[in-house]
Formats: sequence, structure tokens, C-alpha cells
Amino acid sequence: MHSREFRTVSICRRDGHNPHVRPDRRKRRSILLGMYQSSEQRILDLRFNGARGLLRQSRKGLEKESLRVTADGTISRQPHPRALGSALTHPWITTDYSEALLEFITPPFTATEQTLDFLAEVHRFVYHNLDDELLWATSMPCIVGGDASIPIADYGRSNVGWMKHVYRRGLDWRYGRAMQAISGIHFNYSFGDEFLQALQAADRSTTDFIAFRSDAYFGLIRNFQRYGWIIPFLFGASPAVCKSFTGGQDCHFREFDEATFYEPHGTSLRMSDIGYKNKAQAGLSVSYNDLDSYVSSLTRAISTPDPEYERIGTRVDGEWRQLNTNILQIENEYYGFVRPKAVAHSGEKPTLALRRAGVEYVEIRALDLNPFVPVGVDARTLRFLEILLLFCLLQRSPPIDPRELGRINCNQGLVARQGRDPDLRLYRADGRKVPLRHWAEELMQALAGPAELLDQLRDGTPYADALRASHAMVRDPELTPSARVLAEMRDREENFIEFAMRVSTGHQRHFLGQPLDPELRERFETAARQSSAEQTAIEAADDIPFEEYLDRYFTQDQAHQTEG
Repeated sequence: MHSREFRTVSICRRDGHNPHVRPDRRKRRSILLGMYQSSEQRILDLRFNGARGLLRQSRKGLEKESLRVTADGTISRQPHPRALGSALTHPWITTDYSEALLEFITPPFTATEQTLDFLAEVHRFVYHNLDDELLWATSMPCIVGGDASIPIADYGRSNVGWMKHVYRRGLDWRYGRAMQAISGIHFNYSFGDEFLQALQAADRSTTDFIAFRSDAYFGLIRNFQRYGWIIPFLFGASPAVCKSFTGGQDCHFREFDEATFYEPHGTSLRMSDIGYKNKAQAGLSVSYNDLDSYVSSLTRAISTPDPEYERIGTRVDGEWRQLNTNILQIENEYYGFVRPKAVAHSGEKPTLALRRAGVEYVEIRALDLNPFVPVGVDARTLRFLEILLLFCLLQRSPPIDPRELGRINCNQGLVARQGRDPDLRLYRADGRKVPLRHWAEELMQALAGPAELLDQLRDGTPYADALRASHAMVRDPELTPSARVLAEMRDREENFIEFAMRVSTGHQRHFLGQPLDPELRERFETAARQSSAEQTAIEAADDIPFEEYLDRYFTQDQAHQTEG
């Protein structure tokens, strides 16, 4: 639906009926208004019950991954730098799958600027302790010399550290290491309890608050699955990949040059079938219809043996291959687009934390690294995400049945590979197909109310500005990061590795050109020393064999049921 038609929608809202509009268009606009009416009504309720300023209590944090890479564009084989402390226990600097895959974690802040400032501080400290290595600026990896070139992360000799390492061995046996070298940014977001209580009051709900909060977050999650394809469309930045990543197999890609595969209209190969949406988990169905269904479906997956994984074995000739032979070793193996989260106690399984505390925040896992931003993400992107999350919270969110789930997964795959194709059509929940551009225009209109609500009691209109910037990319997809990546590669006659190396080197100069403030240096050096001491203490305190430790971890469910 075009922008001119939206202006007519606004007139129809005021006048009720416009005789000059053709009946078919009037019907289409009526359907549109009905689709998003629930969010608009709840926005009106929140405006008039004094809740408009409570959104300022929302908290946001980031987890950002980046490969350590050598000057020749290959993955570093060096151990985790000692100056960065312990990857097992450091609160802000750890590793993900690989010893070379750094992960930076910010605390949750109420201001977007604070979150990004902290992330920049982490980058600055790390760069001043990396010697000649680079942080790879793109989601898709650098030159991959087979699985052996990707070292699995080492977390020391403790039981908990060894469990993390063996889990990663299992990922290698199950999926290979190349997929695990992909980088992304996770956005952790929570609404303030006072805002959710105001929403509960507006809904006239008498449900227990913890249960209401969990239901509200699961409604958000279902809607994010329905509408979240807009994120890779707008902010995907991985339309190309080094041929070494696929071992030279074309995977139905186009050839950009002798070293690079690409998709002409691709947005996020990271989120495609060669990335996190891999075929190995395609048949795994996890329900997001409510907390009990989610926990039950995940629990089944981590307790049900898989014949293929049984053939791999758990411990063979004295060497650990994986934690177990079940469909999932642990909950985190499931690569969801979005996850419900609760803050877990030490050693507590994520599903048990959810049962104990309910959903406390959501983890959005749909963002590529933006190579045009030194820290990989900017304020406008995070603000648009916040607008979308508020919309997803307020919009009516019916349960997702298997047929709709199949359409959701199809949409995500289509956008990842073909998102900028002007003829691309996506599936509505009812199976109807609609042009992506029309649906995106609808969403931009529907997001105006949430953006306005977020701008209440703030200086300026930062959320409305972020929405306008995103709307401009809907109207002209050549403005998106994915299109800009391919345009620069063409204009500069660069292959993917040359492009990523140039951008990564530029980010290195950016951070090394900023002096390391003495207070910042002391704060991070203290955290590194404390984390190393904490790892030593954990290792010294271990008093049971690893097998017993694992058994206790995986029988928490039984202990929980006994206590209940």
C-alpha cells in the first residue's frame, strides 16, 4: 500500500466514510485498520491513564560478537588475551563459540546512549590490548581454512568451564564450526514493571502480575516472529560471503567474483539457511504460545534422544564429544529469532529460571553487525527496534499454529535471501501473499503511534526520527546496509574479504585514535584481575567429578518437581 493511500486512511478515520474512494480500496484500508486497531486502542488507553512517561524505565542491553582476525584476514589462533581477564567470569568481555570470537556484554541501561557509550568503552579498552589483531566488522566470517582453523573456546579446568567447552564440541559434531563463527548483535530489552502494571490496569486484567508479565512478553514474541522479518530487511548487512565459508559449494548463490558468493537482493545471509536458520533444526518445533508450552517443548528437546547424535556418542575413547545425545544438548542450542529470558541463579537451567521468575526480558537475535558503524550498531537502529517491540507488545497476538509457524519461517528465509527484490511477496498469517513493500508500508504507518508514545516527555523526537529513517529505506532499499555493502564492493572493485578488511582496519584506527582514559583503564583492568581471581577460586572449589556435575545439572528438573 502506497503512502498516498495512507493519507486517505487518516481522512477516513476522521470522517468515517469517503465516497470518492473505490470500494476495493476502501475494503483494503478497512482490513488494515482492523489489523492494527488493537495496538492503537491500547496506546490511547495508556495515554490517558498517566502511563506515558513509564516507558522511560525500559532497560536495554547489548551482546555484541566480533572475531579476532590477523592482518592477513584469517581467524586468530592466539588464546584469549590475558589482559582481558577470564572469559568464564568477566562481566563484560567473554567469548562465544570460538576462542577467537569475542563477545562484549553491556549492563542494562534506561538510555540508549548509555548502552552504546558503554559498548564503545569496551571496544576502546579491547583494541588497546589486541596487539596487531583486528575485530572483524561483518557478521559473515573472514577467510575460513576449514573447521580446524576455528579454535573452540577454552574456559579453564573447572566443571562449569569444561561443560561450556564440551557443549561447543557438540556443536562442532552436530553443525560444523563455520556456522559458529558467524557474528551478530543481541538486543536485550525489558519494559519497566510499572509500565506493565499500567498496561494490566488498562486491560482490566486481574491475573497475577508475574503471570500477566509472562503472557505479555509471549504475546510480544509471537508478534515479533510475525513482523520481525522487517529487521533483516532494514538492517541486514550480510548479502555476501567469502567462498571459503561454504568450502566452495555455491549453495545456490550468485558469484560476485572468484572469491565471493552473494545474493543480488540478499539482506542477511547470517539469518538464512546457511547461517542460523540451518536445516538441522528445521524440524524442531518450539511453542511460544505461553510459558508452560515453551518450557515443555524445550524440555522435551533437551531430554529426547536423537538417533543421529547417538551415533556420534557422548564420550568415545575417553574423549568428550558432546554433553548428551539428545535433540538439544541444552536450551541455548536452539537458535531462536527471539528468546524469553529470566535472570538465572548460578548453575540454574534457563527453563527453570523461567518457571521460577517468569519472563523478565526478551533477547532479540535478529541484528547483523553494521559494518558502517564502529561498534556495529547505532542509536536509530536500536530505537526502531524499541518501537517495534512496543508495537508487538500492544498489538493483538493470537496463538501461532503449525501452519502459521511454517509461513513465519518461510518469510524469514525469503527476506534473508531475497529481501530487496521489488517483486518479493510474503505470507500473511492466513496464507494470503502480499508484496513485501506493501506490508512494510503498513508497518511504518502502524508504528507511528508507538513511536509517538516513546517520544512522550523526551527532548525532541528521537523515535519518530528513527521511524522516518527506516521508512526512507522501505521506499528506497538502496539505502539499506545490505545494498550499501554490495554498492561499495562494486564501486571499489573489492571482493568480500577486501571490503571487510578495509572497514575493519578503519574501525581499528578509530578506536586506537582515542586515548584510553585512566579511569576507564583502571575500571577494566580491575574487572579483568577480579575475573581471573574468580575463575581460580571456582576451579579450586570443585570437589566432584565432571560426570557427577553434569548429572546434577541435568537432574535439576527432577529436584525442582520434588521440591514443588
